[in-house]
Amino acid sequence: MKENFEKVFQFRIELIGSNPPIWRQIQVPETYSFWDLHVAIQNAMGWEDCHLNEFRIKNPKNGWMDEIGIPMEDSDDDEIISEWEAHISDYFSKSNRKGLYIYDFGDEWRHLIKLEKVIAKEENVIYPVCIAGERACPPEDCGGIYGYEEILRALKNPKSKRYKEIKEWLDPDFDPEYFDIKEIKFYDPEKHRRNVLR
Repeated sequence: MKENFEKVFQFRIELIGSNPPIWRQIQVPETYSFWDLHVAIQNAMGWEDCHLNEFRIKNPKNGWMDEIGIPMEDSDDDEIISEWEAHISDYFSKSNRKGLYIYDFGDEWRHLIKLEKVIAKEENVIYPVCIAGERACPPEDCGGIYGYEEILRALKNPKSKRYKEIKEWLDPDFDPEYFDIKEIKFYDPEKHRRNVLR
């Protein structure tokens, strides 16, 4: 998708508060913008990208915490840096490895992003790529990490009234332990951006 690059950033993305952890390990081109990284995280985790998002990461030039997201035209908040204008290589480095990715400001799914290493790209690999992970992504709009914990508790008690309610609401095939790396498909971030901005 981003052809003119030599290096690859390897990130571990972990859903904060998930226990046992829900995580993915992805490799993306060094040329990626934060929008591109957002799309890769959505695809790797299994989110449906139907809510707003934001990155929070220390600016290595001044030490301040930058907020990177989608600026809203009708908002007075001029502190938001545009996702498609900010690049991951300007922020992530050996001395600035961690950032926060927040998805859905209602449920507030918080993900820890950690740069694990920067490596040379492999010629026969199409990036981005997910190389590891564990457990299913929570369902959208389930009340955030605490709502998801309630769902998991209910699923362990088939005799409860809440179990029946949850089973009726959930996808019948949902299994919190399920993860198949072969099912991950990455969208072209530019095409996805055009679709979102229509």
